[in-house]
Amino acid sequence: MTPPLDRSMTSAPGTPAASRPRFTRRRLLKATLIGVPGAAAAAVGAGGFGLLWASADVSTVGKVRFVNRLVIPSLAAGRRDEAGRRVFDLRATTGTSRFRSGGATRTWGFGGGYLGPTLRAARGETVLVNVRNDLPETTTVHWHGMRLPAAMDGGPHQPIRPGTTWSPTWKVDQPASTLWYHPHPHGETAKHVYRGLAGLFIVDDPATGRLGLPSRYGVDDVPVIVQDKNFGDGNRFDEGHPLMGGLGIMGDTILVNGTLGPYHDVTTRRVRLRLLNASNARTYRFVLSDRRTFALVGTDGGLLPAPHTTDHIQLSPGERAEIVVAFAPGEKVVLRSDPPDLGEVGSARFVGGDDAFDVLELRAADRLAPSPALPGSLAEAPRIGPPGGAGARVDRRFELSGSKLNGKKMDMSRIDFAAATNATEIWELTSLGGKPHNFHVHDTHFQTLSVAGAPPPPELRGWKDTIFLRAQQPVRVAVRFGDHADPRTPYMFHCHILYHEDQGMMGQFVVTEPGQAPATSIAPHTGHHG
Repeated sequence: MTPPLDRSMTSAPGTPAASRPRFTRRRLLKATLIGVPGAAAAAVGAGGFGLLWASADVSTVGKVRFVNRLVIPSLAAGRRDEAGRRVFDLRATTGTSRFRSGGATRTWGFGGGYLGPTLRAARGETVLVNVRNDLPETTTVHWHGMRLPAAMDGGPHQPIRPGTTWSPTWKVDQPASTLWYHPHPHGETAKHVYRGLAGLFIVDDPATGRLGLPSRYGVDDVPVIVQDKNFGDGNRFDEGHPLMGGLGIMGDTILVNGTLGPYHDVTTRRVRLRLLNASNARTYRFVLSDRRTFALVGTDGGLLPAPHTTDHIQLSPGERAEIVVAFAPGEKVVLRSDPPDLGEVGSARFVGGDDAFDVLELRAADRLAPSPALPGSLAEAPRIGPPGGAGARVDRRFELSGSKLNGKKMDMSRIDFAAATNATEIWELTSLGGKPHNFHVHDTHFQTLSVAGAPPPPELRGWKDTIFLRAQQPVRVAVRFGDHADPRTPYMFHCHILYHEDQGMMGQFVVTEPGQAPATSIAPHTGHHG
């Protein structure tokens, strides 16, 4: 079992806790009303709307005191059972964590405290995960980015009731990649993730393990789980929604691996950062404070065909990226989030479009161990889509608007479509505007064919399972389904802005053998009993 992580506290970014006002304009406005922009504007009047506008941006750039060593989640290697399976044990439970001075914060985590251990397994291994629920509520655990049978997926149809254990097992059969796990209970995902239930799942692949990429966990291969939080009275997590925006919780304080004001000591010339946007709603545009370039080597589903040199990477909720940063002895640089490019939405200012954060300080030692140069090629490029990209056929179209997907809200008993095993389909994904949206599909990875009719940029040329959608810019992807057929147990597709997911922006599909009839409707699972 994983012990609680000890996260020592500092005061809130840049300001001693004792000098912070109990109610800032932002907190007062957040607590006043919950509504849609039109109703909110009418409620507060022109003067109130001006105040909302003036206080709608957040910046911690230059204000964070990096005084806490970055907590590295424990690495769970698991154990072998008599069947040769790699076995992990997770226990979801309530706990407390000390993020800053003052009282401890009530949190949820796997094994106590906050977050959970990093699980790690190799391609070709069979894993078994015993998930015990000691929470006061039913939860689930979804293996985000993992290709596995629908009954093992951990979506809303695999609930784990309080006091019971769920033990999914599957064979890992996908490239090396940075995945993660988190709850997925119907209508309650945002709350469960926000309170702390999440962790990384790293997949290793012998085929790419000899590339010389930084690989010493916690040393030059560093997990970076980024989340935004609001702290209320007594250091409690504030779960209130802003008056404007319609995205759910938008925090003004950044935690990395559950650490406030974190720094990491760099001891090698190159460091791989495994970035995970585990926030409920916020999109980050990661840069380095001195604007140096870095190498993007991997995205959601694995390594890119070749390293891509860039000075930024934008991640919406649920997306991951692996970057390699080069260092000189003795230098310091801050991983930062610039205001993200959210496209044409109603008002980007109210959904984080003007926000900037200092995230993590990286401190290079006076002497650095050498690191191998990055190879020129990393992995085979995705090649499942037809030539022609934007001009290819379209098998299915998905439109995201408000809290509906293709004009419908999620119905646990409805199967939206069936796909054949090992089939490849072309999907067109479109956000109709007004609010930011992204799109995540369970079990499969996809190849991006085009964005607004143009070839995808380099950061979208690897395998993806989650993608940000700019308003009125259709994205076409090629999706290949696996061989896990089950006509009665569905996978999900949904917006990964968790408030939107909980509000019903989600659908479900089944995978069947060719010619096999899918279920037309299903009864929701009532939970596990053991």
